[in-house]
Amino acid sequence: MRIKRVFFSKQSAVLLLGVLMAAPGVRAEDPDAVIEAELPSLGELYKRIHAAPELSCLEKETSAELAGQLTAAGFEVTRPVGRYSDPARACYGVVGVMKNGPGPTVLVRGDMDALPIEEKTGLPYASTVRAADVGGTVCPVMHACGHDMHTTVLVGTARALAALRSSWSGTLVMLGQPAEEFGAGSRAMLDDGLYGRWPVPDYAIAEHVDPGLETGQVGYRPGWAMASVNSVDILIRGVGAHGARPHQGKDPIVIAAQVITALQTIVSREIDPVETGVVTVGSIHGGTKHNIIPDEVRLQLTVRSYTEEVRRTILQAIERITVNTCRAAGVPEDRMPVIELSADQYTPALYNDPELTRRLAGVFR
Repeated sequence: MRIKRVFFSKQSAVLLLGVLMAAPGVRAEDPDAVIEAELPSLGELYKRIHAAPELSCLEKETSAELAGQLTAAGFEVTRPVGRYSDPARACYGVVGVMKNGPGPTVLVRGDMDALPIEEKTGLPYASTVRAADVGGTVCPVMHACGHDMHTTVLVGTARALAALRSSWSGTLVMLGQPAEEFGAGSRAMLDDGLYGRWPVPDYAIAEHVDPGLETGQVGYRPGWAMASVNSVDILIRGVGAHGARPHQGKDPIVIAAQVITALQTIVSREIDPVETGVVTVGSIHGGTKHNIIPDEVRLQLTVRSYTEEVRRTILQAIERITVNTCRAAGVPEDRMPVIELSADQYTPALYNDPELTRRLAGVFR
């Protein structure tokens, strides 16, 4: 099965499906007028979603809002859609379908989840939400990655195309994806029969806000557009001791520092210079007091790449460097590091279909 897909970057709502589903011999209504009429209520919807963010795997109210909006626009809506391997976790995916005669099937995707970040924008509709994540940790919550805008754009696109249905023919599938920040929601929806229970799309389209683009500009890239993401957890296990007697222990903090520095040589010395990759240590935690050498230090990494070969090289190098740095420090074999690749937090690289990208870029121009 090959689905042509494209992922655009833009700062405002877009309507681009007419080029894919235009009904022959029918003069299209003015989409600008339709969108203009919807903007005030869409602005209020955006503020409402922004002020009430929900973390990954917890998008209950946001998905209910989206489902209600799609239903009101005339779509046949199913919610929740998605199945995780852990039956205790709920998946709040939303699928809305509008069948409008013969023609191609187009899927339009937006995501819904927020991030564990404190908002400091000072906006009148800024988030003040604090909530427990799926692990039970209470944290501030904010839409810092634009998923509030993506959900709003999804609603606006659905409303506009419903109003313009005399101008196009085919099947429209609107998809609200949960847990995008984990990379888990899309797999959960596929595992729940997304391409079996609903029409398989001929085209799949998504867009993303980008603060690097001025309002009114559209960014696009044929081919590779966004890197794959792997989350790696490393537990470096040393031997604890008194801070004044470091020779009696194996200091995991010093080992962690050496590992972090050595990891930066993977991309510069093991990856072909014409390829790209990123290894970032985003979190390091260890120790409790000034004068105590702890037993362990925990690192959290994000790994980015485009090709599977580069991805494998980086992950293998992370394990090799970490294990052998511990060995070089004299850590006992029964205290070797534990390196875990999170299956829940992996997304493959995004490849935009070049033909579809050029076709839609022409519409924007």
